[in-house]
Amino acid sequence: MKVISNTTPIISLASIGKLRILKKLFNEIIISEAVYNELKAKKSYGYNEIETDFIKVKSIEGQIYRELLLSQLDLGEAETIILAKEVNADYVIIDENIGYRIAKNSGLNVIRTLSIILRAKEKGIIDATKPLLDEMILKGRWYSKKVYLNFLRRAKEI
Repeated sequence: MKVISNTTPIISLASIGKLRILKKLFNEIIISEAVYNELKAKKSYGYNEIETDFIKVKSIEGQIYRELLLSQLDLGEAETIILAKEVNADYVIIDENIGYRIAKNSGLNVIRTLSIILRAKEKGIIDATKPLLDEMILKGRWYSKKVYLNFLRRAKEI
């Protein structure tokens, strides 16, 4: 299975010590050079955690498309979408709304961090989602009250 991730999902899961959920669900994650550089730009969540056996860095080939996407996306998101198209990814993990929409409109199978946490619960990798969601929020992620409550309903935790 080919799974490409953008920066924010890696930071979110690394912030709560749960990056290995990605390994358990997908075995391997591929990130673009831009995502790698974003994670290495600041010693914060994800900085050390991406130096692992299940995260691979791959260069994009479509430089011309990168310039086109940069009018709407940051470099990491642009390269994530291009790389996902180039390797015919099974999934691309993007949290930001505009990147999510562009990836979806490009025909990619897009998922977000919360979907990964929900899938981890469904597969028995974690017991509950609420503690992870609450910890991500404490570590700087923001979710609207509506998203928060809808997610917990989907997880059958409220």
